[in-house]
Amino acid sequence: MKIKGQIIQRGEDAYEAARQAAVWNGRKPQRFPALIVKAADEADVVEAVRYAKAHGLKIGVRAGGHSWAGWSVRDDAMLLDLSNLCDMALDVTSGIVRVGPATKGGLALDPYLAEHGLMFCGGHCPTVGLGGFLLQGGMGWNCRGWGWAAESIVGIDVVTPDGELVHANEHHYSDLFWAARGSGPGFFGVVTKFHLQTRPRPQAFTQSTYVFPMDCCDAILRWFHPAQREIDTRVELVLLSIVPPLPPELNPTNAPMMVLHALAFVDTHEDGVAVLSPLEQCPVIDQAVVRVFAQPTSLAEERAEQIRANPEGLRYAVDNAWVTGETDEIVNALHDAFVNLPSPQTFTLWFSMAPLRTLPDMALSLQTDIYLAIYTVWENEADDARCRAWLARQMQRIEPVSVGQYLGDSDFAARPSKFVSDANWQRLQTVREKYDPSRLFSGYLGKSGHE
Repeated sequence: MKIKGQIIQRGEDAYEAARQAAVWNGRKPQRFPALIVKAADEADVVEAVRYAKAHGLKIGVRAGGHSWAGWSVRDDAMLLDLSNLCDMALDVTSGIVRVGPATKGGLALDPYLAEHGLMFCGGHCPTVGLGGFLLQGGMGWNCRGWGWAAESIVGIDVVTPDGELVHANEHHYSDLFWAARGSGPGFFGVVTKFHLQTRPRPQAFTQSTYVFPMDCCDAILRWFHPAQREIDTRVELVLLSIVPPLPPELNPTNAPMMVLHALAFVDTHEDGVAVLSPLEQCPVIDQAVVRVFAQPTSLAEERAEQIRANPEGLRYAVDNAWVTGETDEIVNALHDAFVNLPSPQTFTLWFSMAPLRTLPDMALSLQTDIYLAIYTVWENEADDARCRAWLARQMQRIEPVSVGQYLGDSDFAARPSKFVSDANWQRLQTVREKYDPSRLFSGYLGKSGHE
C-alpha cells in the first residue's frame, strides 16, 4: 500500500500508543487491529479501502474517536484513522460548508462559521468529530427545534467498498445517502467530506439555569414532563442530575443536585426573556439554590461547561433510552438514575425533544419526546465493575418505558437495543447487501436490538 500518510503494523513500537489514542474514553478496549492506517488525504482513503479488500481485511473507521464503545477498534482488522481529514470550505452564496469527517464541530467549525454570521447544529461536546456524530444522526444544538444535524446534510463524498469515490445526495446514490444519515458505525463506506447546509447565527443567545436540592427531583420531573411540550422550540431544554460547580455554602456536601438549563436561540434579548419565562412556573422554583433567569451567553461559554462536565482521561460507560409513557411511570422508572449517582463525575440527563418533529426519509427513524442518557464517569480501573453494574441496573429499570436508543450514546456489546424502526432496519440490510455483500466494513460491535 502506497500512501502519503502513515501505516503502523501491530508489533511496531508506535502501535500501542496509536491504538489507545484512537479512543477518547479513558477506558480503552482490549481489541487489537492488524494495522492502523492514518490517511493523509482522500486519495489515501481510496488506496486503503482497495488494499483492505484485496487482502481480506475488515475495516473499522475512526473520525474523532469519541465512540464510547470504541467502534473503530476491531481485532485483526484495519483501523482507518481519518483524523487528518479536517478541512473546511464555505460557499458564502449557498451557505453550504464542506467539512472533513475529523473536523471538530465546536472547536473548529463553529468559530469558523461565526466569522460569517452562520451556524451549524453540531455536537454539544466541542471535541467531537463530525464524522461519527453525523452518521449516527447528530443530536446537536437545539435538536428539538432545528432537527437532527443529519437533516442538514445535503451531500456526502464517500469511498464505497469497491474503492470508488462517489458523491451521494438525494438524487445520486440516493440509497447510500439515505443509509449514511443514521446508520452510524454500520455504514458501509468511508465519508471523506460532508456538505452541510448552515443557518443564520442567532444574535442573542440567552440562558436560564436553576439548581435545586435533590429532594426536589420527583416534583421537577412530574412538572417537566408535560411542561416541556409548551416551551417555545427555539429553547433547548436539559434537565440534569449532576454535582454542579458551586461554592461550599450552596452545596456543603458536594452532593448531586438537579439542574434545569435552558438555552434560547434568539435574535433579541426581549425574545429570550419571552421564551424562557414559562420556566419560572416550576412549582418548586422557590427552593432553587441558584436561579439565573434570561442572561446573555455565548456558545463559547456553553462549550466550556461541556468540557468541564466531560473531562478527558476519565473512564466512561454510557447508555441511553428513548423514553415514553405516563408521567408517574416515567418518574418511577427514572428516579434512581437521577438520585443515586455512583461517582462525583457521573451525570444523568433528560434532553427534551418535545414536541416531536416529523423526520424526513433517512435511516434515523426512532425518537420520542424524552431522550434519557446516563454518563457514568469514574477515575480508577478498580471501580469498573461497580460503575458498569450500576449503569446496567438503571437501564433495566428504564426498559419498561423505553422504545429503543440513540446510536451516539450506545454500546451494543453491553446492552443491545433498537435504534431505527423495524422497517428501516430491513431497508438498511438491503442497501448494505447491494454495496457491501462481503462485509468489508466491520459494522456494529455486538448485536443491535434488531438482531
